[in-house]
Amino acid sequence: MRWALVRISLAVTSMVVLAFAVPLGLVVKEMARDRALSNAERQAAAIAPLLAITTDRGQLQRAMASTEAGAAGRIAIRVPVAGESGPLVVGGHRAAEAELVATAARGRAAFRPVPGGVSLLQPIAVDGGKIAVVEVFVPDGELTRGVAMAWLVLTVTGIGLIVGSVAIADRLGRRTVRPAEQLAGAARELGEGRLNVRVPEDGPAELRSAAVAFNAMARQVTELLAGEREMAADLSHRLRTPLTVLRLNAASLGDDVAAEQTRQAVDRLEREVDLIIATAREHRPALPAEGAARETDLAEVVRERMAFWSALAEDEARETRLAGVDRPVRVPVPRADLAAALDAMLGNVFRHTPMGTAFAVDVHSGDGSSGAIVLVSDAGPGIADPDAAVRRGIGDGGPGSTGLGLDIVRRVAEATGGDVRIGQSVLGGAEVRVWLARDGRRRRPPARRRAAPAHRSR
Repeated sequence: MRWALVRISLAVTSMVVLAFAVPLGLVVKEMARDRALSNAERQAAAIAPLLAITTDRGQLQRAMASTEAGAAGRIAIRVPVAGESGPLVVGGHRAAEAELVATAARGRAAFRPVPGGVSLLQPIAVDGGKIAVVEVFVPDGELTRGVAMAWLVLTVTGIGLIVGSVAIADRLGRRTVRPAEQLAGAARELGEGRLNVRVPEDGPAELRSAAVAFNAMARQVTELLAGEREMAADLSHRLRTPLTVLRLNAASLGDDVAAEQTRQAVDRLEREVDLIIATAREHRPALPAEGAARETDLAEVVRERMAFWSALAEDEARETRLAGVDRPVRVPVPRADLAAALDAMLGNVFRHTPMGTAFAVDVHSGDGSSGAIVLVSDAGPGIADPDAAVRRGIGDGGPGSTGLGLDIVRRVAEATGGDVRIGQSVLGGAEVRVWLARDGRRRRPPARRRAAPAHRSR
């Protein structure tokens, strides 16, 4: 495409240069000839006043010598003299005698070709009614003076215009072709699996539109794949909740062969689920920001999930406490995501604390304008390095952990503009504080206050 533009520019510019240069060269040549002939007419006219008053040879020779052509020997005068055998001739004529006589008879100036140039034959009336003829010779060099230089300038100018147009066409072609090449290369890379490839949105309007459409398509593909990976990881992680119940129930089956096989099967199933989670999270692209989610009653979801986990807590002799769910608390989180986040935090309590360890779930809503805070506390050994736990939640799973539990919680909180923090609880163990903002803007969370215990069970 680039070379096609160069060839088109070369052809068009060459035609334009030829269309203007050839006629202009002919005009320059004609103007040089006209200038030389006009100069000859002026020098012949300079002799006319003297011929009108005298035909003396000496005076005529001096008058001829005072002109440029006469000094160069290119002027001759033929004056007919009455009573003499022949006319008076001053200088050397180049035109034939018959041409001189014919010009005198016609009484009009004429240009006659002669060897080496052109002669101007100018008739002039002299005393006695006679007609004298002044011949001014114009050599070929005078007829073409300056023509060669003018043609050279025209040629150089034409070549310069052609070269310049080719250079400009090449540059414009490169600007046009580069975005197309970038678009083709990006499409090739996208087909090879590099989802982060994007195309600069520059160049002609059509290519800019194509680049914008390509980038939108690439973002859409990335978002779809990211959503699929996140969905696979979330669904797999949600399987860990019933797996935790199965594992704990299998531990109480006894020591016979069937019980041991059941425990091995549960362990193998848990490893497979962990492998699915790790594979889904590998090279995971960032999730796109979604629009505002519909609101969910946080208190209702907490009550529902605590009812599910309370049965398992009773089996393990864990004391539970639930507070702050006596009135609706609206948060901008889908119900399924909120339930998954609560299951992830409660599942970590059962998985990483010994049997009989108490835990509590508190909901703090404040005035309801800034959102809500969910506190999941336990009386276990606590977390020695909360920062490392948060880093694992971002995607660096530690030993025995996929790291996806806290990651689900973090993404749910950050989707609303909130955050997740880990610290020490009043029960002596770990505390996971999840702030769910309402307006999507990151602000300082409201001051935490303890709610009165609302529910206890063993």
